[in-house]
Amino acid sequence: MQELMKAIYEVVDDHGTRKIAAGADFKSRTLLSQKANPDYDTHRMNVEELHRIMKFTQDFRPLKAWAESFGFDLVPKEKPEGIDLNTALLRLHADLADVTRLAFDAQADGRVCSREKSDLLKEAEEVIVSLEVFKQSVKAA
Repeated sequence: MQELMKAIYEVVDDHGTRKIAAGADFKSRTLLSQKANPDYDTHRMNVEELHRIMKFTQDFRPLKAWAESFGFDLVPKEKPEGIDLNTALLRLHADLADVTRLAFDAQADGRVCSREKSDLLKEAEEVIVSLEVFKQSVKAA
């Protein structure tokens, strides 16, 4: 928890309390400073306040520190560009059909070998990418 509090303090210090207080809708920059200070026990930042700070600053060091405290790595997810909705839908179905055919063929002999597993996982990743493209296309439609 100390690393999270340190990361919050560094973000607030680096971006400036005046700027964050105004941009992230804090009533007082003094209160923001107190809540961000890891040595100030009587005022603690809540999740909503931290969310506003990260959204305003686009600085996710606190989220990274929090994830690391639980043994996770925080990796930004790159979102693909949306395309024509029908094209995205057809591509998704084509990739899903590829997985279906490959899985059907792989199980024909009653077992799935390591090469077939690798091919299935590769094709499954393509379906996931196609699904992300479809999602972005829906949002853009």
